[in-house]
Amino acid sequence: MLVYGDSERSENAGALVADIRARLAAYAAMPAGLERHQALVAAFIRASELVQGMADAEFAALAADEISQSRQIGAALLLGLAQMVLESWDSGFTNMHSLPDGTALDLLSGAGTIRTKQAEGYAFYALYPEAFSAAARQSGLRPDTTVIGIRSIGVGLAAMVAATLGAREIFSVRPTGHPFDRHLAIRPSLAKRLLAGRGDYAIVDEGPGLSGSSFNGVADWLVEHGIAEQRIHFFPSHDGALGSAARDEHRQRWARARKHYVSFDQLVFNAPHPEHRLENWLATIVGPLQAPLRDLSGGTWRTLRAEPLELWPPADPAMEKRKFLAMANGRRWLAKFVGVGSSGQAKLKLADELAQAGFAPAPAGLCHGFLITPWLEAQPTTSVPSMDRVLDYLAFRAGRPADSPGASLPTLFSMAIHNFGEHWGEAAADAVRTALGDPGRFAPVPCQTDNRLHAWEWVHGPDGWSKLDGLDHHASHDLLGCQDIAWDLAAAGVELDLSAAQCAALADALAARIGRPLSAEFLAANRLCYLAFQIGLWTMALARNGEDEQRRIKPLIVRYEAQARRALQWQTPD
Repeated sequence: MLVYGDSERSENAGALVADIRARLAAYAAMPAGLERHQALVAAFIRASELVQGMADAEFAALAADEISQSRQIGAALLLGLAQMVLESWDSGFTNMHSLPDGTALDLLSGAGTIRTKQAEGYAFYALYPEAFSAAARQSGLRPDTTVIGIRSIGVGLAAMVAATLGAREIFSVRPTGHPFDRHLAIRPSLAKRLLAGRGDYAIVDEGPGLSGSSFNGVADWLVEHGIAEQRIHFFPSHDGALGSAARDEHRQRWARARKHYVSFDQLVFNAPHPEHRLENWLATIVGPLQAPLRDLSGGTWRTLRAEPLELWPPADPAMEKRKFLAMANGRRWLAKFVGVGSSGQAKLKLADELAQAGFAPAPAGLCHGFLITPWLEAQPTTSVPSMDRVLDYLAFRAGRPADSPGASLPTLFSMAIHNFGEHWGEAAADAVRTALGDPGRFAPVPCQTDNRLHAWEWVHGPDGWSKLDGLDHHASHDLLGCQDIAWDLAAAGVELDLSAAQCAALADALAARIGRPLSAEFLAANRLCYLAFQIGLWTMALARNGEDEQRRIKPLIVRYEAQARRALQWQTPD
């Protein structure tokens, strides 16, 4: 099923350098504390994106990784920033390292347009650069270690490892090829530098995923060029085994390899130092906690809802963000991971806007990746919000221009054809292809769509209907991204079980609000694509969950299938 995708942006290197300068200047002007530290980490992550984008531009031009002056300047800049992050963290956010010489940023600012990639671990999976520093500290490796980061996120994570070890430089590589069979393309001058290392080798990245081929592709290259496997160490973002698509020899290597990993819980939940503990971060915003944090991750948030167990909504626990319930000053608070660095800052801004518009509680603050909001005390109900409320919400989303690229209409059409074909066979793919037609006849206007309009995300509280989970899904780790508001309009029709007449009336009212037509044909195409995406999403969730969760997921898929049959006016297989 086609569901997931990478978020990539076109950015001007000069503008990106200006952003990094502004962030560093803001950091230098702030008082000591966690807020200053998270400002520094945000600048570090943006610098990592700059270095990644420039390295990838050179890679694209040469079809291989090479050592160059700009690569060396970028690596040195990152290593210096990583040392600043490390000093701030180790001092309990009190020490401030001097700002880096601006010469490096000057030299990098003229690179023109580059393609930067959002680091998923920082944005979605509670991956902290400081965790890789902690892993390096426990590794026992020496300063003569050759540190190799796998782009994209690995270039910054490698800097954290190297700064901790006292290594003098870092390298980064871009494995290429089939996702399950990655390999390196390295030109001789870089190869000579990499192979000249006298100590051990550290390979740094998030993952591994289904195959672990990026980690192992780098290890394969080193072994093929005479580096003993015993000298190779891995720095992953989890301690699990390789996924189902791994080659046997890679699986065996991974099992016997020396791996260094510090979990989120070890870093900020059960941290040995009080200043690094999540509960103390929260206390700076909501006051001292009156009870231990309660973990609501992995679908356990449903235990606090009004519905009995048999009416719980479905969830895909493995893909959920970390979230906790806190009690302070006699109130309950939700602490949800929304992203380290600029990703979290953007979510805080949207949370403020949602609150000002009356759709969600006002956020209390952001503490290094976690957004703090009052816990919304929902009242039991079997109803759905009024059409006026839904209309107001859709108009709100339509008024926020896209802040990142989403899937194009041709990509959505291809996804729908593929997913229905995989689900029901080639005849279904042909029917969808015919029903969708040519995407070029439409002119979508992307905005910050919600992309998560399921009925269980609407809750009725003391102040009326609120919309939960409205911060992340227009910039999530899937292929959707920002879409035309027609996507959310189609989703509302599906998820709130609206009649054809209700959908048409809602479309007319929304078109009048936003000042442009939303044709029935365009809405029908979005509805079909939406159903294809949801069938793909929940079919994958079905495969990775146990019987309890499957009992909730299966009826949801059946409902999507029934709506797809009606939309296609076609008798699909059982």
